[in-house]
Amino acid sequence: MTQQQDAEQKIAELQASVAYLELTVDSLDAVVAKQDKQLQDMHRQLQLMYSQINGQGDSEIAPFDAAAEVPPHY
Repeated sequence: MTQQQDAEQKIAELQASVAYLELTVDSLDAVVAKQDKQLQDMHRQLQLMYSQINGQGDSEIAPFDAAAEVPPHY
């Protein structure tokens, strides 16, 4: 194999690698965008839940305090 052919083969391999990497990056970008949307939705839902809990005020349900809760086996 001549030097020219060897260089052309290496360039072709590099181009194939770059094309694969671009496809992978595009795929990962789509996954990250989907997860970001899901996180934003969950954040909004959590804020809504907090506002509903705080809006109850003096209801019969006591606020949850993880430090004050003792498991039944203690």
